[in-house]
Amino acid sequence: MKFTCEKNAFAREISFAQEIIASKNALSIMSNVLLEASEGSLSLKATDIKVSFETVIPVETSAPGSITVFCDKLSGILASIPEGDLDVEQDDSRIIIKPTFKKVRFQLKTISSEKFPELPEAPEEAFFAVPAKDLKEMIAQVVFAVSDDETRYFMNGVYLEKTDGGLVMVSTDGRRLAFVKREFDAEIPSFKGVIVPPKILNLVMRRAPDEGLIELAITDKNIFLRFGSYRVSSVLIEGQFPNYQKVIPESQKTKVSVNRNELLDALKRVSIFVEQKSRRTFFTLSPGVMILASEESELGTAREEIPCSYDGPDTTIALNYKYVEEPLKVISGERVQIEFTEANRAITLSPEEDRGFFHIVMPMQLE
Repeated sequence: MKFTCEKNAFAREISFAQEIIASKNALSIMSNVLLEASEGSLSLKATDIKVSFETVIPVETSAPGSITVFCDKLSGILASIPEGDLDVEQDDSRIIIKPTFKKVRFQLKTISSEKFPELPEAPEEAFFAVPAKDLKEMIAQVVFAVSDDETRYFMNGVYLEKTDGGLVMVSTDGRRLAFVKREFDAEIPSFKGVIVPPKILNLVMRRAPDEGLIELAITDKNIFLRFGSYRVSSVLIEGQFPNYQKVIPESQKTKVSVNRNELLDALKRVSIFVEQKSRRTFFTLSPGVMILASEESELGTAREEIPCSYDGPDTTIALNYKYVEEPLKVISGERVQIEFTEANRAITLSPEEDRGFFHIVMPMQLE
C-alpha cells in the first residue's frame, strides 16, 4: 500500500476515528484504524464493537492495499506535522509516514487488516432521510437528560420511536424527563421503539453539518446514520424503556412566563451558593415576581429577583438548578413558561412558542 494525501484531511478523519475507539492498548486490534487504499481514494474504518465509523477521502494511490494502524499514535504523528502533503507507504509490518516538504520520517507498527472485525450494515431500503438541522435540534433537547446509573441500563440512552408523520425522542434519569417530537415530510419505515446510546448521538452533534440531510436506518440490533462521506452505526441498548407517557401531566393548573436569558443569568449567579451535593435552589413566586435563592451552609447565601408573568398565590418550589439550567441552554426563543399544579408535583418547562418539546422536572423537598 502506498498513497499521498493532504495532511489536514487525513488528520481530521483520524481524529474522528479516535473519538470512536475506546481502547488505548497498542496491541489490540480495537485500538487500530483500518486504512484501505484503492484507486483515487482511501477508506478509513474504526470501531469499539458497539459504535462503528467509516469514511472515504481522496488520495493519490501508487499501490492499493489495506492495513490497520494504532490510531492514538497516528493521531499524535499527524498533529505534529505542518500542513502539506504526506507520503504513506506500507513496508512489511509497518507503515512509513513522510511529509513531502520536511526531512522527517515516522515508522509505525501495524496489524493485519484480516483481523479487523466486519462492520454491521443495514439494507438500503431501511434508510430514510431527515433534515440534519431538525435531527440535531432533537438530539440537543434530550441527550443531556440520559441517566448514568448503569444499574438501570435501559435509561442509559435516548428512546426513539416513530409516530404518525414523524419521530419522538425521550430521555429520563428518573428525576427529570426530556421530550421532543418533530414531524417530517419523508416516508419513515415502521420500526419498534429503540434505545439509542448517547455516544453516537453526541458524535452526530459534533460532526454532522447543520445543512443537508441525514439518513437513518433502524434494525433489530443497530442504528445507522449517513451524512456527507460519513457512515456511523451503533448497537442499540436492549431493555424496556419506562412508560414515559405516564409521567407527562395531562394538564397543569398554573402557568408562569419569564424571559429565558434573565432566568438563565440569575440561575448562574444564584447557583454559586448551592450545596454541591443537592444543588437545591428555591424559586419563590408572587404576582409579577420570581425570586431565586440558595444557601451553602457556613459559606453564604444568594438571592435574586426577576420579573415574570404570574398572578397566582405565593408559592415556593425547590429544584435542582442543573435540571432547570440545562433545558434553558437548549431552548430557543425569548421566553419560557413554567407550568405546575402543586409545589411538590412535577413541573413542566417549555418554550412559550410551542416547538414540540418540553422538559419535566420533579421538585425537591423544601426542608
